Amino acid sequence: MELLRTHLAKVRIPEPTNRIQKDECCISFDTPRSEGGLYVDMCSFLGFGKDFVRWNFEKTGNPVYLHIQQQRKPVPEDRPLKKPTLLAIGVEGGFDNQDPEYETTYNIVILPDFISLPFPSVELPEKVRLAADGVILAEGAAKKEQLAAWTAEKKKISEYALNLQQLDNGVLVPPSGWKCSKCDKTENLWMNLTDGLILCGRRNWDGTGGNNHAIEHYEQTKFPLAVKLGTITADLEAADVYSYPEDDSVEDPLLAQHLSHFGIDFSSLQKTEMTTAERELDTNVNYDWNRIQENDKDAKPLFGPGHTGLVNLGNSCYMASIMQVMFCTHSFISRYYENRSLREAFDMSPADPTVDLNMQLTKLGHGLLSGKYSVPPQEKDEDGKTPNDKQEGIPPRMFKTVIAAKHPEFSSMRQQDALEFLLHLFDQVERANAGTPNLDPCNSFKFIIEERLQCPSGKVAYNRRSDYILSLNIPLDEATNKEQLEAFQKTKAELGLEGNKISSGGELVRPRVPLEACLSSFSAPEEVHDFHSTALNAKTTAIKTAGLTTFPDYLVLHMRKFVMEAGWVPKKLDVYIDVPDTIDISHMRSKGLQPGEELLPEAAPGEEMNEESMELVANEDIAGQLASMGFNYLHCQKAAINTSNVGVEEAMTWLLSHMEDPDIDDPISSGSSKAPVVDEGSVQTLVSFGFHEDLARKALKASGGNIEKATDWIFSNPGATDSTMDTDSGNATASSSTTQIDETASVSDGSGKYKLVGMVSHMGTSTHCGHYVAHVVKDGRWVIFNDSKVAESVDPPKDMAYLYFFQRY
Repeated sequence: MELLRTHLAKVRIPEPTNRIQKDECCISFDTPRSEGGLYVDMCSFLGFGKDFVRWNFEKTGNPVYLHIQQQRKPVPEDRPLKKPTLLAIGVEGGFDNQDPEYETTYNIVILPDFISLPFPSVELPEKVRLAADGVILAEGAAKKEQLAAWTAEKKKISEYALNLQQLDNGVLVPPSGWKCSKCDKTENLWMNLTDGLILCGRRNWDGTGGNNHAIEHYEQTKFPLAVKLGTITADLEAADVYSYPEDDSVEDPLLAQHLSHFGIDFSSLQKTEMTTAERELDTNVNYDWNRIQENDKDAKPLFGPGHTGLVNLGNSCYMASIMQVMFCTHSFISRYYENRSLREAFDMSPADPTVDLNMQLTKLGHGLLSGKYSVPPQEKDEDGKTPNDKQEGIPPRMFKTVIAAKHPEFSSMRQQDALEFLLHLFDQVERANAGTPNLDPCNSFKFIIEERLQCPSGKVAYNRRSDYILSLNIPLDEATNKEQLEAFQKTKAELGLEGNKISSGGELVRPRVPLEACLSSFSAPEEVHDFHSTALNAKTTAIKTAGLTTFPDYLVLHMRKFVMEAGWVPKKLDVYIDVPDTIDISHMRSKGLQPGEELLPEAAPGEEMNEESMELVANEDIAGQLASMGFNYLHCQKAAINTSNVGVEEAMTWLLSHMEDPDIDDPISSGSSKAPVVDEGSVQTLVSFGFHEDLARKALKASGGNIEKATDWIFSNPGATDSTMDTDSGNATASSSTTQIDETASVSDGSGKYKLVGMVSHMGTSTHCGHYVAHVVKDGRWVIFNDSKVAESVDPPKDMAYLYFFQRY
C-alpha cells in the first residue's frame, strides 16, 4: 500500500471525454476473458494483455493498472428461451444467441513486480478508488457488439397515426377485386386511411409500376397515411403502411380501428402482395446465397495459423472479406507479420497505439496469422457434444475505427461496397507508409495504364495513370450459352413466368461470359467523340485503345456487375464469368510511342479555351428528359448546368444528390455555373491515380462529379493535361500531348502470367446491401472465409465473384 501511494502522481481519475480501452488489448486481441485477463493503465486508460502490459510499463513508466478478469458462469439447464420480436441476432429483442454470462473480478496491480491489491477495498487511497470506479462505470471505447449478421430496422410509429382524421363518407372496401379509382391498375394498390380511396402506387423511371395516383391524391388532400392492399392479414404488424409526409414505411398502432372504419375485417384477409421489404429480400436468389456460402456442402472447419475468422461487427463483412484476402498476399504478410513484430510496432507507435494504422494492421496481421485465436470451441452444446464447426474469431474493432476515421460511410454500421473499401485501404496504407515507400505493401498491386488516342490526322496522344484495380465491363453479347438462353427465354415466355427459374426445382439459366472476353473489351478500340484535335484545331472523333505498361505482382480484377439500366435504375447483371485458374495478359502490354508515330502538337496560345467568357446554359434536351420524369424544370436546368451538359445520366446523379440543397429553388443567375462544387474525396481519388489536383478538379466539374467519366474526360482532352490552370476561371495552357504521372512511384513489373489466388463474392441486389464472402487458396486448397466461419471450400464459386485476385507466377 505504501508503494502504491508513491505512484499516485501516475494515477488519473477519468473524465467523461476520456476513451477507456477496457474491453480489448490495444496490441493483441486479448480481453478480460483471456487467460491472464486485461490490464488497464490508470494513467492513459489503455488496455493490455498479460503478455504485453510490461511493454507499456517500459515505454511509459506507468506502474498502476486495474486488472480485469472475467470467468464464465455455469449455464442453468432450465434457462428459458426468449421469443424474438425483431429480425436480428445479438441485439435487444432479437434471437437469443444463448451467450454465456461472466463473473468479473478486479484488482489493483503495481508493475514491474505485479504486486496485486484487492479491489474494492477501503484501505486503498481515495484517488485510486475514484479512478478505478471511473474506469469500471465508464462505457468502454469499444462497446460490446454481438454477432449481428442480418438485421432489419424496426419501423417507427407514425406521428399521424394516433390522431388520424377519418371521413364519414360511407365508403366500404370489399375484401377483394380492387382497382385504382382513376385507372385500370389492379396491382400495387394503396388505400388512403382518411377517405378510403383506392389508388395506384408510384411510377418507376422505366415506366413500370403505378401511375402516381396515390401520391397525387396526397398532394391534393394532404391525407397522410395509406396502407398497401394485399399486405393486410391477421398479423397487422406485417402490413405495409406508408406515411407521405414522413416519406417512409411506418407503424400504425391503431390500424385495426382505421381499417374497420371502412368495413375491413383484417382477420379474414389473405396476403397477396409483398411488402416493400419483402420484395427487396425476394430479389436475393436463394441459389446464390447457398452457392457462394457453400451452405449445402459438408465443409470441413479449419483452425490454426492463417485460418482465423473475423467477427461481424454489424454489416462489416465487406471489410472482413477484403482483409482476409489481403493477409494472404506476400506483401501484407511480410509488412505486417513476418518482418514486423508486435513489440516493434508498439514501440514505433504514438502515445495512443489505437489510432495508429500501422500498429493496428500489425495487430490484425498477427491475430489472423499466428493461430493464437483460431482454436476449436471448448464449450459443449445442448446435446453434451463439443461443436467443431465454429470458432469465435477476432473482432477487428480497433482496426475498423482507425481505417474508417473521418470517413462518413465506413465509420457507420451500414453495408458498404467492398471495392470502395479496398481502394480506401490502399489509399490509407500508402499514406501511412509515406515516409518509407519501399515498405508500402500496396506497391505490389499498383500498375500503369496507358491509353493511346489517334485522331483522323493520324497523329497520336498517349496518356498514363497509375491504378490498383483493373475494372472490366462484361460483354453479354459474348456469352457462350446463347442457344440455352434463347431456349430458356422461350420456355419462360410460354409459361408466363418471371425470374431465373422455370420452376421451383428448375435449372438456373444465366449468360456465361469468358473472362478473356472481358479482358479483350478493356483493350478493344473505342470511339471518343468530341475529341479536340490540336492537329486539326477542331473537335472530331478519335480512336482510343488501352493497355498496361507494367504488370503488378498481384492483379485485382473488378467485374462491373452493377450497371444502370433503362430509366437510370441501378441493376445487378445476372451473369456467370468463366474464370480459369491461370491467365496470360502479356498481349495487353502497351509499349508507348512507336517508330513512325507522331504526337499531336501542343495547343497554340490562341487556341486556349476561355471558359470565363462563355456563360454555360442548360442543354434543353437534357433538362427536358429529366422534366419528363416528373422533376422540377428549374432543378433540371441546374443539374444540366452543373454537369456541363455532359449527359442525362450525369445530370440525374447531380440532381438526386442536390434535391435538398437550400438554394435549389433559387433562380439561375449569371455566373452561377462557373464553379460547381466538387467532392474533395473524388479529387483525392483522382490525385491518387497520378493526376494533378487542378486537373482532377476541372475534370470532375466537367463530368458531374463522376470519377470514371472524369478520367475519360482527361484522356479525351489531352490539351488540358499537365496544364497550369486557374480552377476558378478554367483557363488552361497545354504543355504536352502526353499525360505524365509520377514515374518515380514504386511499381512492380514482370511476366504477364497469373494464377487465381483469391475471390470476394457478393450476394444481394446492391453493393450496399447483402453479404460478402472471401475464398482464398491456402496450402494448395481453397478456403472459405465467411465472417468467423473458416472452412475448406468444396465448390468455390469461381464464376460468381465480384473481385478476383491473381498472383504472378
